[in-house]
Amino acid sequence: MSEQMQSEIAELNSRFDELDDPRAQYAILKDRINTYRSRGAAIPEALQRMERRLLQDCLQESQGR
Repeated sequence: MSEQMQSEIAELNSRFDELDDPRAQYAILKDRINTYRSRGAAIPEALQRMERRLLQDCLQESQGR
């Protein structure tokens, strides 16, 4: 993983720590992913993994788990 990607993930995690709601975290991440898409760039695997984890967290919270 590149140093830039590590920095981006650290920044996202820092923002996520400020939020208790996984839906808000997911919205921030989705916005970042959409930025990559709008540039025509490949979405980094690390962001894809974070998206899957947050989506799972959102589903669990909606089910009261």
